[in-house]
Amino acid sequence: MLYLARKEGESVIINNTIELTVVEVRGRTVKLGFVFPPEASVMRKELYEKIKAQNIAASSSEMDESAFHDIQITVEEKSDGGG
Repeated sequence: MLYLARKEGESVIINNTIELTVVEVRGRTVKLGFVFPPEASVMRKELYEKIKAQNIAASSSEMDESAFHDIQITVEEKSDGGG
């Protein structure tokens, strides 16, 4: 992990495309400003971890076999023109 000391108004450039600026320091809270290209994604880590956990839970949950059977019948009916 890289550690940098920055004062209010000072910035760092990441990968020639992302600018991170220390906007304000108040007590133990630091306000950061980001300038980044539209294709980049920036998210608070606690939100990222929550979404990641939900995705893992959703992908590992088992589908009820009867629900799968109902879906299969519906798809077959539509492909046969019956639904």
